[in-house]
Amino acid sequence: MATTTRFDSLDALRGLALVWMALFHLCFDLNHFGFWRQDFYNDPFWTSQRTCILSLFLFCAGLGQAVALHQGQSWSRFWRRWGKVAGCAVLVSAGSWLMYPQTFIYFGVLHGIALMLVVTRLTGAWGQWLWLLGAVAIAAKLLAAQMLAGSVWEGQLNGPGLNWLGLITRKPVTEDYVPVLPWLGVMWWGMAAGQWVLRTQAAMLARPIWRPLQPLAALGRWSLSFYVAHQPVMIGLLMLVATLRS
Repeated sequence: MATTTRFDSLDALRGLALVWMALFHLCFDLNHFGFWRQDFYNDPFWTSQRTCILSLFLFCAGLGQAVALHQGQSWSRFWRRWGKVAGCAVLVSAGSWLMYPQTFIYFGVLHGIALMLVVTRLTGAWGQWLWLLGAVAIAAKLLAAQMLAGSVWEGQLNGPGLNWLGLITRKPVTEDYVPVLPWLGVMWWGMAAGQWVLRTQAAMLARPIWRPLQPLAALGRWSLSFYVAHQPVMIGLLMLVATLRS
């Protein structure tokens, strides 16, 4: 029978990513409502943070898949969880279309995670090869712009039908964009790292965490719910403040 032991250290790491993301989105929303003007699309201070937050999220997703496989998670349970992620991705697209109809999110974080979870699950038995696969996925993204520029494939790969692959020479105009490449590489590295820890440092992983970090672990257990709810709540509050100010 499959076990479902939680590791507080992994949940706390996921919780840290959630807090960092929420602070980032709060600053983004303050800019959107005109309370604090920032350039989130070009300023390296903000663009580098987005990269780090997303990398931490996907690395944690890979760690979680390593734990799930190690504990014998069935395909039926996997698909139940996957269905929640995919359903929330649809909600994100619908909500972003209401706010940003010209730049709505059609392949953002949850869309990317939904697809990459399936790939990671199918390749989980490949063990140490996942380190190499991750490096190849990241390198493919870095080389795509140089190799595909001016080719007959450039237009098609930049188009909405295929740009979710990530082999683009120009970034699409959308509020969130998390293509398969290079981000699948980060999730593969998370899976490989998780398998290594479970194989060599399982006792360390199971140790109790420092008490002040326990709230982060509790938050990390509700990552999907928090992700879906935090922006509507913050936007609603800021809309109320903007209305009162006007």
